[in-house]
Amino acid sequence: MANNQLAIYSGMAFGELTQQDVATIRETIGKDCNESQFKLFMSIAKNAGANPILNEIYPAVRSGQLTVQFGIDFYVRKAKETEGYQGYDVQLVHENDEFKMHQEKDEDGRYYIVIDEHSWGFPRGKVIGGYAIAYKEGFKPFTVVMEVDEVEHFKRSNIGMQKTMWTNYFNDMFKKHMVRRALKAAFNLNFDDEEVAVDGPGSDGIPEYNPARKDVTPQPEVIDAPRNSSPEQPQKSEEELKIEEAKAQMQSKFIKLGIKGAKAKQEYIAQHAPEIGKHPTYQQLVGLLDIMDMHLDMQADRFDGQDEDVLE
Repeated sequence: MANNQLAIYSGMAFGELTQQDVATIRETIGKDCNESQFKLFMSIAKNAGANPILNEIYPAVRSGQLTVQFGIDFYVRKAKETEGYQGYDVQLVHENDEFKMHQEKDEDGRYYIVIDEHSWGFPRGKVIGGYAIAYKEGFKPFTVVMEVDEVEHFKRSNIGMQKTMWTNYFNDMFKKHMVRRALKAAFNLNFDDEEVAVDGPGSDGIPEYNPARKDVTPQPEVIDAPRNSSPEQPQKSEEELKIEEAKAQMQSKFIKLGIKGAKAKQEYIAQHAPEIGKHPTYQQLVGLLDIMDMHLDMQADRFDGQDEDVLE
């Protein structure tokens, strides 16, 4: 990238982030933002001290609405920077586990939860709940206890990536959710996801991450359709141009995911986006790109780099 192109990102660099890093963020996790949204996202990241390269913060644009989301890695880092941090634990409770807990009152009159027993054998059965414990020097352990029913609504989310993650990786997402709540309360981490009303790519009425679903086997034409048309062909509509661009992005992401060959690509689409047929809509392709982004994040750092911390 030329220096004059990098110069436009000079004001967005902060901390260890260079102009080249900002350019990379723009081309990857910030690709769905328009310029105003991306500048706002980087401003929020800078003010919070959250590094997008480390998956501590990322933008999502859905139906023209920018949502700035903080990853669990950011909560963990900020908690570790807090005086008195002594770690945390997180566990799932299965239907065949032996689990008992009770509440006690400390000298200040505040209640806290004590886990009396949590033991298990195999088979453990279905997950029915879980708990996360944050430890801080000088304080009783702060425990978040939740039942599965409290997070089931995430599986019905209208947000494609959220629904996919909670459906396909429920146990991991449940752990992260509980850890986030425990750290936020125990270490007074006063930041959260922000929805910002800035016009974006979806402002033309096309939903960005809510593809309609129907069972159709993907065809090779979807994967390998050419981008360019000859001058003799009729001028393409805006919708057709968007579809071509989405297909080009899809090809690029297949390369990054290491998926080669038409058969392997078709199998990936059939598994993760069975609604896509021979003539996909723009909405359907955006939904697939969303899932591919998710898998790229997981490939770069398993589940956004959170599992290693969560399972400590």
